[in-house]
Amino acid sequence: MPTKKKPQATSSPERRGELLATAAEVFAAQGYNATTVRNIADAAGMLAGSLYYHFDSKESMIDEILSTFLDELWEGYDAVLAAGLAPRQAIEALVTESFREIDRHRAAVAIYQKEARHLAAQPRFGYLVESQRKFEKAWLGTLERGVADHSFRADLDIRLTYRFVRDTVWVAASWYRPGGLHSPEEIARQYLSMVLDGIALDS
Repeated sequence: MPTKKKPQATSSPERRGELLATAAEVFAAQGYNATTVRNIADAAGMLAGSLYYHFDSKESMIDEILSTFLDELWEGYDAVLAAGLAPRQAIEALVTESFREIDRHRAAVAIYQKEARHLAAQPRFGYLVESQRKFEKAWLGTLERGVADHSFRADLDIRLTYRFVRDTVWVAASWYRPGGLHSPEEIARQYLSMVLDGIALDS
């Protein structure tokens, strides 16, 4: 096994960002376990040894990809949760913020969906477990408030609704492409219309 070199202090933030974006696409396409440092280096057009100039391991790369994504996600979510919005407006804002994050970090979202459970078993990635708990609390709490104030149906299964909303939002990372026909805000609007108002006309 080759000795891994420590990243050098002269590794520029711009170059690191470029390499992380490349690594994220490779991880999303191939999976973490199947991806080697050489795969990432090949995709970046460089030698594997040169990649160690910037990162000490592929674990460090996926750690930075996921932590950067989650930090930005929670910056947006926390702003929504602190705004004192009514439950329906809070759900609308959370969904819109989610689609914006898919637009900004599509590959990271795909990695999170595929790898979070496996990675969370490692001490280094304990923050994934905490983030999932926080995510669940935010959504369940908002839905519960909506039932309590009659914004949502009284017979709503809160946990089932949460799982449906969560899964149908984040699966968009599998097909969404930045710069496409619809903006993340427009996709969120259409999605919310279907979730909150249904797709059938009243008879």
